Amino acid sequence: MKRFLDLISEEIKAAFETSGYDRELGKVTLSNRPDLCEYQCNGAMAGAKLYKKAPIMIAQEVANRCGESKVFSEVMAVAPGFLNLKVKESFVAEYLCQMAKSLKFGLDMPQTPSKIIVDYGGPNVAKPLHVGHLRPAIIGESIKRIAKYAGHDVIGDIHMGDWGLQMGLIITELNKRQPGLVYFDENFEGEYPKEPPFTLSELEEIYPTASAKSKEDAAYKALAMEATFKLQSGVRGYRALWRHIMDVSIADLKRNYNHLDVEFDLWKGESDVQDLIPGMVDYLKKEGYAYISEGALVVDVKEETDTKEIPPCIILKSDGASLYNTTDLATIMDRMEKYHPDKMIYVTDKRQDLYFEQIFRCARKAKLVEEETELLHIGFGTMNGKDGKPFKTREGGVMRLEMLMQEINDEMARKIEEGRGEMDEEAKETAKTVALSAIKYGDLSNQASKDYIFDIDKFTSFEGDTGPYILYTIVRIKSILNKVKEQGGLPKEAAIQEAGSVSEKALMLQLAGFNAMMEAAYQETAPHKVCAYIYDLANAFNRFYHETKIVSEEDQNKKAGWIALLMLVRDLLEICINVLGFSAPERM
Repeated sequence: MKRFLDLISEEIKAAFETSGYDRELGKVTLSNRPDLCEYQCNGAMAGAKLYKKAPIMIAQEVANRCGESKVFSEVMAVAPGFLNLKVKESFVAEYLCQMAKSLKFGLDMPQTPSKIIVDYGGPNVAKPLHVGHLRPAIIGESIKRIAKYAGHDVIGDIHMGDWGLQMGLIITELNKRQPGLVYFDENFEGEYPKEPPFTLSELEEIYPTASAKSKEDAAYKALAMEATFKLQSGVRGYRALWRHIMDVSIADLKRNYNHLDVEFDLWKGESDVQDLIPGMVDYLKKEGYAYISEGALVVDVKEETDTKEIPPCIILKSDGASLYNTTDLATIMDRMEKYHPDKMIYVTDKRQDLYFEQIFRCARKAKLVEEETELLHIGFGTMNGKDGKPFKTREGGVMRLEMLMQEINDEMARKIEEGRGEMDEEAKETAKTVALSAIKYGDLSNQASKDYIFDIDKFTSFEGDTGPYILYTIVRIKSILNKVKEQGGLPKEAAIQEAGSVSEKALMLQLAGFNAMMEAAYQETAPHKVCAYIYDLANAFNRFYHETKIVSEEDQNKKAGWIALLMLVRDLLEICINVLGFSAPERM
């Protein structure tokens, strides 16, 4: 189904063409003066230079050609040469009726869907999730859902840090505390215990303790590095301990991500590609891509057009140890072999821009990906407190993610209890649903690359550009539809009718922009465009609602048209919040 703005543009382009001018001058945009018109075309201004003619004369000729238009109720030439446009109510109504009957409301599906891998999450195991993990989870999940809605085959991968020095540190500290564990007996040949020798809370305490010791005690750090080497070399007891660490950590990660309504298709980590690294290193050496520099194995990735220094991509350190670079390149190889993706999207802190530039260039130079494979890094900004500094606890430490979630849940529960005067189980679940909208919308409504202030008071407000305001609007629509249902049922064959008021037409025009918005959100990997759209849509609906007596309307034909309109508003709002990663309750 064609985008609404494209249909309008076609009409003006035809008018330019029949007037003797280049049809491409007829591109239409939303009006920057909505008090004067709904859409505008500035093509006559550009045409003046091409045709050496006053722009107002060109605009007037085009306007005259639109006198019998089925699309426009008004085409006005305005000095010095603008075309101010208003669309016919019948044209808008017809478009929305077609949308309502179409698959995915008329969003065009790709003829050949792309295979896309979204790499987001990136937690290190054995550590609790903190607020720094919030943005990659929220942004990555929304990017994945938007791409799926746009008709593509999308795989989400958590890509855990599960193979580095932190494992050696944990094993070393366990050895210090419980040296008699069977895992440290090199002569043991039986089966290891099924239950781990530690709890989750103990594991979360062990790592920071071991990390602190290694910074103060060189001998302790040497032991940890030796333990890491033994683990990576395949020592049975160390591998068994690693499996326990993974099982305990992943169970906790799944619980926390589940609270965020974030799902991964793949739960892979650095460990999954360790066996590929030797072969990859041999290939890079054999094909002449990698060489030794100051003891390290590197690949040059600088290009002649570079305006800044791009350091070589290090493959192995001078001691032969691998790095994140190594595992990320091996992961790219693994993904290409197993999934053949057309695109790989990485969602991380924007401070890693240079790192991913090196990785992507290395992958292309060494032909680890096909020429047409797209590699994209979405770098996000910092989540800051009201003081403008990275978000911390009141004590100044890094806040655990579940603590932040609980704080917002509590605030939302307090507000809902104030409104209802009670707090039953349904209200508690509603509070969690609305709290999640507050967190996700608060983040996603900002362009990903920008820093933003995490303001709990603002994000949990039921007024303004917030998640709770969007949900309140959806619940209001559901309430109206329920009341109409109680009066005798919703009309089965009702169709959206021509607008009878300014606010109704504004709402309809906002609905008509859904396809273009969703297409742009996918193509530009931009969840904030969905947020901006639904905020404008919610505002347009609430203006219409306050001016219109829907439930008490006696003209049943008019009422049926309004109900059809409301159902479309509800459906599009719910689709949009779903791709943002949250849902709406039945009542608030």
